[in-house]
Amino acid sequence: MEQDTIRSAIALVNRIVNSEELTEKVKANPGLELPKIAAQVVRDMPPPPLDSDPWIYRIVVIALGATVLIVVGGSVALAATHSGTAELRIPDVLTAIGSAAVGALAGLLAPSPGKK
Repeated sequence: MEQDTIRSAIALVNRIVNSEELTEKVKANPGLELPKIAAQVVRDMPPPPLDSDPWIYRIVVIALGATVLIVVGGSVALAATHSGTAELRIPDVLTAIGSAAVGALAGLLAPSPGKK
């Protein structure tokens, strides 16, 4: 919500600074003109991409899911090709990448506490 406020404040300032007519109106009666211009700026602003484009989340979830599957598959492949003579050791980087991807998926897919 705060990002929307910042975006709209910047757009409001830009609209007033770039228009002589609006600058004069605001100078003459700021209490009346600023709320009008602010309402128009908020109405004209496009929605943030994360709110308007569901494909962003889909792509991220697919990439993280694929990462988890590749890490699990790689670990299984390492275990399958491992000769029984030495102790099996899965590389730490596979564990770290898999854990991070699972955590990121959980964070994306779990409902946020503020929304119900």
